[in-house]
Amino acid sequence: MQIYDISQEVFTCAVYPGDPAPAREVLASLDAGDVINLTAFSMCAHNGTHVDAPAHFIAGGDTVDKLPLDATVGMACVISHRGNISAEHAKEMLAAAGNSKKLLIKGDATLTLEAAHVLADAGIDLFGNESQTVGPESAPMAVHLCLLGAGVVLLEGIRLAGVPDGRYLLCAAPINLGGAEGAPCRAVLIDLPN
Repeated sequence: MQIYDISQEVFTCAVYPGDPAPAREVLASLDAGDVINLTAFSMCAHNGTHVDAPAHFIAGGDTVDKLPLDATVGMACVISHRGNISAEHAKEMLAAAGNSKKLLIKGDATLTLEAAHVLADAGIDLFGNESQTVGPESAPMAVHLCLLGAGVVLLEGIRLAGVPDGRYLLCAAPINLGGAEGAPCRAVLIDLPN
């Protein structure tokens, strides 16, 4: 059984333009003579590898603590793509995914609004990509509203370079941050034996 860590390390992670970067503070250190090592940290809920809940863009939408765990844990399909994902590409991806309701896009890809509508109408429950946002970085709102409004959970900032295309068990449950619109997660893919 192969397990792939598809998460970014938090303190060196990519940060969406304008978001605060994670910061680490050493509160106690064995090297300094303290009896323990102790770290405090601060970060934006959308730094690194993270989950977006509907409340990120939708007033009154579900927060991460309200998301069903099966939205972020289950069989997923990794599909490589570069460039804009059109509606036709989205249909091809759905066909390749078969009965998987979780799509993870490997590569420098941007989801178009037309493709987002195709995925939302198909009833997927999770869409993941390597960018720090879904949709164009300069105008991500429409794609977020389409997917989050349809109940599709977003998994952003994953790292799939070392993962072959195919089907895997995804475990990407967000940290249980009550009332938060997003949360970091330690996302892994497990290649289950046939």
